[in-house]
Amino acid sequence: MTMKKYIIFLSIVCSVAFMTSCNDMLDLQNDGRIAMDEVFGTRNGVRGYLNACYDYRLSAYYEWASLTDDAQDADGIFGNSLYSYWYANGFSASFFLAVDGSPWETLYTGIRKCNVFIAGMEDVTTSTIVATETELASWKAQAHVLRAYYYLQLIKRYGAVPLLTEAYAVDHDYAVDRRAPVSEVVAQILADCDAALSTPAVPDGFSWTVTAGQRGIMTRAVAWAVKSQAVTLAASPFFSDGTYTWADATRINREALSSCLANGYELFSDVPAPDIAQNAYALYFITRSDEQRAYDRETIYGGSTVSVWQNAGMPSTPGQVTAGSCPTQELVDSYEMQATGEPPVIGYSDARHLQPVINTASGYDPENPYEGRDPRFYASIYYNGATRRLGEPDAVETYAGATDGITATDRRTTRTGYYLRKYNNWRSERDNSADGEVRKLRLAELYLNFAESAYQSDGPDAVIDMGNGLSMSARDAVNAIRTRAGMPPFPAGMTKEAFEKKYRNERRVEMAFEESRYFDVRRWKILEESERYVTGMKITQTDDGFNYERIGFERASGIEKYYLYPINATEATKMLDQTGVNWQNPGWN
Repeated sequence: MTMKKYIIFLSIVCSVAFMTSCNDMLDLQNDGRIAMDEVFGTRNGVRGYLNACYDYRLSAYYEWASLTDDAQDADGIFGNSLYSYWYANGFSASFFLAVDGSPWETLYTGIRKCNVFIAGMEDVTTSTIVATETELASWKAQAHVLRAYYYLQLIKRYGAVPLLTEAYAVDHDYAVDRRAPVSEVVAQILADCDAALSTPAVPDGFSWTVTAGQRGIMTRAVAWAVKSQAVTLAASPFFSDGTYTWADATRINREALSSCLANGYELFSDVPAPDIAQNAYALYFITRSDEQRAYDRETIYGGSTVSVWQNAGMPSTPGQVTAGSCPTQELVDSYEMQATGEPPVIGYSDARHLQPVINTASGYDPENPYEGRDPRFYASIYYNGATRRLGEPDAVETYAGATDGITATDRRTTRTGYYLRKYNNWRSERDNSADGEVRKLRLAELYLNFAESAYQSDGPDAVIDMGNGLSMSARDAVNAIRTRAGMPPFPAGMTKEAFEKKYRNERRVEMAFEESRYFDVRRWKILEESERYVTGMKITQTDDGFNYERIGFERASGIEKYYLYPINATEATKMLDQTGVNWQNPGWN
C-alpha cells in the first residue's frame, strides 16, 4: 500500500467479525477516512502509532494452570466461575470464558494496527521525519515482530485463522476470506521475524538489548523466541500437516538458542541468601525481570507482576482473598527425587489416579513424601510441613482442621492440600506485596524447544552444530536446565521413547504455572489423558504423625473441543453467510 494524502482502511476486527461502530473504535472520520500523512509525517506521529501497536499484547497468567492437570482452582466451587464451567464442560460457542478475555478481537486489532504501520512506513525516510536509518529500520522491525507475536498467540488458541497482512480496503470482498492453515500462518510469522532480523543489530536500531525507558519493546531475542515457539508448534502432532518437520524445527531452534547464547543470554544462576529464597530457580521467579540484562540475563520478554499472596495464597496471610490455583497431586508426583533423578511415581493402576505405582528404585518414601525432591518442588509448591518464612521455625500446615488446611467449601483454602509458591515472596502480604512476575519468554524455553525437536530429528545423544561456535545434543540442552536446578543429568543412551517421557516431565516441572502446560498437552495431543481426572492429598493428623489419602476431582473438559478456543458464535455465523464455509472449531456449537 503506497502513501497518499489519505489511506483508507477498515479494522481487521470489523472486516473479519463485522462489528459495528468501527468509526468510533478506530477514531475515523465519518466518511471512513483518517489523514495518515499527519501520522507518518512526523517523528512523534510515527512513534505514537508504533506505541499504539503494542497495546494488544496479552498478559501472562499463572491461572492457566487451573485449566490443566497442574492445578485445581479453589474458585471452582462457585457455580458462575470460569473454572466451574470449564470443569463441567459448561461452555458453548455463544458462551465462553477464558483467562485471557477475548483474544480474537484483541489480537486482530493489534494486527490491523501493525499492518497499517508497516504500510505507512513505506514512504517514510530520514528526509521526511527526524530519524536515523537505523531508527527507521528498528521501528519497522518491531512492528513485524509484534505482528508475528500476535499471530502466534492466535494460532495457539484457534488453530487456522485468517491471514491478513494489509489493511482491508472499503470494497473488500468478504466472500473470498478463509482461515489459513497453521503452517501458512507460521510461514508468515517466520518471514516477519526474518525481516526484522535482517536489519542491523546496532544500539540505536533493532538491538539485542533495550535501553532505559524501553521496557517491553520487541528485540532480536524476542524475534528468535517467537520463531522457536512457532516452528515447534507447527511440527507438533496436533498442528503438523507435514509442512514443517522436526528437522526444520531443529534448524530454527538451534539458531535461536545459539544466537541468544552468543549475545549474552544465560540461565539465571545467582545463589540467594538462605533467608531470601531456597535456590536460584526460586529467586528468579520472585525477582522482577531486568530487560537491560544487568542482573537477569535469562528473561527474553518479561511480564506483569502478580499477587500470589492474595489471589493464590493461604488464609493465614493477611489480605488473602482466594487459594486460587491449587497444585494437584499429579504435578507433585512429577517432581523427581534429587538423589537418583528418578520419578517417585511411574503411573497409576486406576483411571482416577488414586492408586499410584511407586518407583521403588527412586528412594521415595510414601510415609515421608516431601523429602528429597527436585529443588524446584520446594521453590514452586507449599506443602504440609514446608518452611514458609525462611530462616524462621514456622511451618505450613495443610492437614484437615489446620488454619490453612484442606476443605471443599471455602475458596480461601486449598482444594488439593497444596498452595502455589512459585512467584510468591514469603514476605508478601497486604502491607508488603513483593511477589514476582510471569515471564512471557525466557531462555530456558529455547533450551527445551531445541531438545524437543533435536531428539525427534536426530536422537537424544546426537551432537549438533549450533552455529556461533557452539554444539550440543538434545540431552545436553535438557541437562543445562537440570544443572541449574540441582538435578542429576539425563543418562546417555536413552531410547527416543524413554527420552520423550522424561523430557515431557522435565518441561512440565521447569515451566509449571507459566502457561506452557496448557498449550503443550494440546500440541502433543494428550489432552484426553491429562485432563480427565486430577487428584489432591487429604492429610489428617494422627497421634504419631500424618495419614495421607489421595482424593479425586473428575472433569468433563478432557474432550476434543477443548483443544481450541471457539470462535464467537455470532461471528462464525456471519462468516458462514459470507463465505459458505463453517469457520467454527470442532465440537463447538
